[in-house]
Amino acid sequence: MATVKINGVEIYHESHGNGEPLLLIMGLGANATGWYAQIPALSKEYRVIAFDNRGAGRSEKPNEAYTMVQMAEDAIGVLDTLEIGSAHVFGMSLGGMIAQELALRSPERVKTLILGGTMCGGPKATFAGPQLVQQFASLAGLPLEQAAEKGLALLYSDGFIARNAARLVEHALSVAYLTPPIHALQRQFMAVVGFNSYDRLPAMRLPTLVLVGTADKIIPSANSHVLADAIPGARLIEFGGAGHGFLVERAEEVNAAVLDFLKPYQTSFAGSK
Repeated sequence: MATVKINGVEIYHESHGNGEPLLLIMGLGANATGWYAQIPALSKEYRVIAFDNRGAGRSEKPNEAYTMVQMAEDAIGVLDTLEIGSAHVFGMSLGGMIAQELALRSPERVKTLILGGTMCGGPKATFAGPQLVQQFASLAGLPLEQAAEKGLALLYSDGFIARNAARLVEHALSVAYLTPPIHALQRQFMAVVGFNSYDRLPAMRLPTLVLVGTADKIIPSANSHVLADAIPGARLIEFGGAGHGFLVERAEEVNAAVLDFLKPYQTSFAGSK
């Protein structure tokens, strides 16, 4: 666990396990703790590297424009810091957009690509309706625990919440100190608004897995179909009834799918440098 100056910004990163490198890139406003349901399982077979994007978690949060290219370069900077030439890359939500940009700009740095609950942006993207903005806005000003409880409905299915609300809220409260300031969320959001990879996707020549929850309220699942159709040879796996938080809601299935996808592309650890 360390921070390093990358592109003029202090970026927090951490590594777990040994083996071929697997870089995890988290979503808007989130940070490396968002992978808590994946790291224990994936690090048994891979060297799992997670980091906090600029504007999130323990990384620096400059109040200036962020771009997807810039954040992809941050990810490359993490690999450079660790002297890793190429890695398997798994991006979730905003992290999936960063992962696309990374793979399109520097394909030699990416062995395989996993895109979770994300989109290509631009006119081919399907955005959540205004009710989502209203739901997010309704959380502002609420006491922290109440906001955490109410926010579960944005991420998970009703049944999963009914069975797991207490532990989900407990986890949310344990990492609440990492919630970024409003300016940083806005800067990350504007990077999403300016992103459009669709016309470049047919040039993607990497083994690609697309994962999505069919009941995703934040990035509708139709976006994953667009990605899977546009990226040559991409495979799509849908988690029926799961929301945007399918990494947690369907953790065992997600981890199994990721490990199964990666297995044919494993090489020796020495060859990953």
